[in-house]
Amino acid sequence: MDEVAEVIRIAEAAAAADGASPLDEAAQMALTDGTAAVAVLDGGFALVHDGDLSLAVHPDHRGRGVATTLLQGTAYADARTAWSHGNHPAASRLAASHGWERVRDLWVMRRRTHEQLPPLEPPPGVTIRGYREADADAIVAVNAAAFASHPEQGAMDAGNLARRMAEPWFDPAGLLVAEDGSGVLGFHWTKQHDARLGEVYVVGVVPAAQGRGLGRVLTLAGLHHLAGLGVDEVLLYVESDNAPAVAVYSRLGFTHADVDTHVQYAPTAD
Repeated sequence: MDEVAEVIRIAEAAAAADGASPLDEAAQMALTDGTAAVAVLDGGFALVHDGDLSLAVHPDHRGRGVATTLLQGTAYADARTAWSHGNHPAASRLAASHGWERVRDLWVMRRRTHEQLPPLEPPPGVTIRGYREADADAIVAVNAAAFASHPEQGAMDAGNLARRMAEPWFDPAGLLVAEDGSGVLGFHWTKQHDARLGEVYVVGVVPAAQGRGLGRVLTLAGLHHLAGLGVDEVLLYVESDNAPAVAVYSRLGFTHADVDTHVQYAPTAD
């Protein structure tokens, strides 16, 4: 059996039934690169990479204890966290029955592009431009400083940056860089999923430049770029408890619905 193909088949069926894919970008890349531990059983799979568990069961095989059996496998023993993309009720019950608790909520916020965007007005002395190859080290440095406490994004190094840029969707024009005479201050990496959907992929500003409104300006610059590509909707991911970021995105017209919540679980502390 081709495990990769089977995981993709199950994930696509689960996504169609649940409205959210059970595999996030990091899990998909680990699956493709062969760096994940994968167990496939009776129409379900468990995938673990960097201590993070992704699990799904094909809709036609649910209600038969497949998820429970997978959780008792060897791959599960190495998992420290697990995601429920779309906050699926079955995932909540499964987590509770195995001693896992809800520890983190990640929101998806959305904005329609037909709503008028404010004009783009960078602060005095700041220029916003497209990415150049010479910017790679600066992007990694800015990202490390901006996301020093973030469990996933903060781990991006030069190799991971190159890996993401190797994805077919990458467009240098969609990676917007803010700079002044001192160098790169921040960036907004946009992503176009398809003809109708775009994403605020990453917005990062160095701590020394925060408080100048650069996060809002960079976000707005990316929205103008995505609107120019003709997408109908733009989404973004934000920690539910990041009140400053949620406020910025809300003022720019982004909204959050309960169904657009991804929940992370972790074993209950003894």
